[in-house]
Amino acid sequence: MASNKKHKPNRRYQLRERARRQEETRLRITEAAVELHGSVGPARTTISEVARIAGVRRMTVYNHFATDAELFDACSSHWFANNPPPDASAWARIADPGERTRTALGEMYAYYRRGEAMLANVIRDAPSIPALAEILERKWVPAVEGMVSVLTDAPVPTPADDHLRLRAAVGLALDFFTWQSLTRAGLDDEGAAELAARLVAAVR
Repeated sequence: MASNKKHKPNRRYQLRERARRQEETRLRITEAAVELHGSVGPARTTISEVARIAGVRRMTVYNHFATDAELFDACSSHWFANNPPPDASAWARIADPGERTRTALGEMYAYYRRGEAMLANVIRDAPSIPALAEILERKWVPAVEGMVSVLTDAPVPTPADDHLRLRAAVGLALDFFTWQSLTRAGLDDEGAAELAARLVAAVR
């Protein structure tokens, strides 16, 4: 009996160590895939290259992520945890609509600048990868819709058509490609945000 008791703590330690190593391997695989998604894009990322960068075998990747959808989900969660978008709830505390819009666009455009490589690759490849498109639809689209709602809440009732136009203008101003187009035309992030805010104000 004494011998059995002596082995129990060792067994628990072995199980904890095994779980820790598995978590470390899973994280290495996730980080390798994130690195490739940001450099070459999800569509050009291969399991072989993920395995090489992570320092594991291809089968190990499949053991941790049986499907592309599982790997995309882990990658998106990891990237967004390290690169969270601006907090729209903070914008809601700004009473003046114009100032609220300028603040929001300034923060979003700075966010796009920091994450441009990853966001451009993912948005470019999503139409050709259903699993990736589903993740964007589930994680990114609701976040942007929440931002639009914060920036279009009117203090007084407005006609439905006016509100629809305002939401369309705000959605356009918040769009990644709007920021990219304005900055590629020569504006810096601050200038692009100011111009987009003026366009929204014209509709408001």
